Amino acid sequence: MITENEALIRIGVSLLLGGIIGIERYIHRHPAGVRTFMLICLGSTLATLASIWICQTNTHLINGDPGRIAAQVLTGVGFIGAGLIIKNNNDISGLTTATGIFVTAAVGVAVGVGMIRTAVVSTVAVVLILFSSFLFHNSEKKNKQK
Repeated sequence: MITENEALIRIGVSLLLGGIIGIERYIHRHPAGVRTFMLICLGSTLATLASIWICQTNTHLINGDPGRIAAQVLTGVGFIGAGLIIKNNNDISGLTTATGIFVTAAVGVAVGVGMIRTAVVSTVAVVLILFSSFLFHNSEKKNKQK
């Protein structure tokens, strides 16, 4: 049973985790930064909490399925991500930002259902992946310039 206090705690955790991912994007000067990632994580957590809340407070619902809203959140975020991907001749940009937004929404859903440790570990993994790819990309550029 999720109480409003528990929901508020999860919202706070969601904002923190989304912000951590967004800070990495901001540091590397990507268009989607802290605010975007915080809002994506917050929105997915809130939608998940609302879905659970509806099912737990309206026990007379026969077909209540808390997973439905979470599934639609990820579909909607996929649509947002598709708008970020730009193909220009042989170059593709925005793919990492789009996948970052998708995984941030998944982190938000995880927070919403109470998988806090899993969401924290996933956030750490995302940040490590993004930083390591940044380091790899920069070393690759330096090798091409030589």
